[in-house]
Amino acid sequence: MKSGAGKIYTGFGFGPIQSALFLYEAYRTGNFSRFAVVDIDPRLIDAVRRNGGRYTVNIARRRRIDRATVEGVELFNATVAQEAESFVEAVAASGELCTALPSVDIYSAGGQASVVNLLARGLAARSGTPEESLPTIIYTAENNNRAAEILGEQVRPLIPEAIQGNVQFLNTVIGKMSGVINDRATIDRLGLASITPDFTRAILVEEFNRILISKIRLPGYRRGIEVFIEKEDLLPFEEAKLYGHNAIHALIAYLADLKGYTVMSQAGSDPWIMETARRAFVEESGAALIRKYASIGDFLFSERGYEEYTDDLLERMTNPNLNDLVQRVGRDHPRKLGIEDRLYGTMVVALQQGVEPRNLGVGAAAGVLSMIRRRDSPGGEKLGGQFVHLPISADELDRDFLARLLLEIWGDHPWARKYGERLIELTWRGVDQLRRLD
Repeated sequence: MKSGAGKIYTGFGFGPIQSALFLYEAYRTGNFSRFAVVDIDPRLIDAVRRNGGRYTVNIARRRRIDRATVEGVELFNATVAQEAESFVEAVAASGELCTALPSVDIYSAGGQASVVNLLARGLAARSGTPEESLPTIIYTAENNNRAAEILGEQVRPLIPEAIQGNVQFLNTVIGKMSGVINDRATIDRLGLASITPDFTRAILVEEFNRILISKIRLPGYRRGIEVFIEKEDLLPFEEAKLYGHNAIHALIAYLADLKGYTVMSQAGSDPWIMETARRAFVEESGAALIRKYASIGDFLFSERGYEEYTDDLLERMTNPNLNDLVQRVGRDHPRKLGIEDRLYGTMVVALQQGVEPRNLGVGAAAGVLSMIRRRDSPGGEKLGGQFVHLPISADELDRDFLARLLLEIWGDHPWARKYGERLIELTWRGVDQLRRLD
């Protein structure tokens, strides 16, 4: 490990994307002399402090699981005023920051302890100091293609105009799969290391680190985390993530759920699931996105490029060392069956490009059937009271019931008005196909 070069890295949130991607990659570079992260989980914060600022992550490679330890991390509790003040001081001196939170909705949550408040106070504290002209980038890792714009719109009005030009908020496309395991039996069975020796929680991530970020436009800025890849326009790659990676991941999970599999690696050994997934990936998602974005000249949006993307992801999604649970991948059915989200969003893009999304329709049908099966499952999503048109059992589902349920999920969205009937028909065909498989 090289000695730190004086740069300070600061992060918001200490989940797996922060701890096992951004902070981990920052640590590996040797380009930073200090790492400061804020969170609101006192047990996690105390555990890392007791361990001397060290924590361990587990990295699932194709043939083994490795461990990696990160050292020298300062964790602050945003809800403790004195600690929040210390973190604000770190923000004021930092030129490379990252928000890695469950949702962009959290940016303004928590009043004085909110991300927006802490970030704005740290940046504003530079006014009249040597740090006022410090070029600063802020990665936003909330799986939202407008995260940078949303955070910037909330922070900029709270900081002096002289500082605003030196700060750039960056969107990210993160294709890294990760998870947290809280069960001691599973941790022991997989031979994982806990975050700290006395804390029963383990972080398990895949080794993938080809992360795409917005093009940095601050003159002369040099990133401390050098491994990321800048793109002039992230939108095509964001769509490849949502309408390729995420769509097929969900499709596999829902088909696996119907077959009674519990981990994604089991689906990887099922020829029918994987053949369906590959056809949906290459012939539907890929065909549509290549037609839409071939003109940008990126290798990804070529037949060969998208096939390589497909084959790599299908192997990664079903990596047994990742222990990815089917229920985790398929959870939050209403969101994932939304009109703009992974399955139906991809189907709309396909229809717009003149591609018939039949295999995606099978995946969407499996998602609907999975939602019905899990409507009242113990510890599940308790969906029974949320949707008027959610059947009690899959046997009750007919085409009219399906149409009413999907329209209830989609609401009055323009895509639902324009493409709804076609999407419902494709889904109903998928339901029929899945029933015949039984």
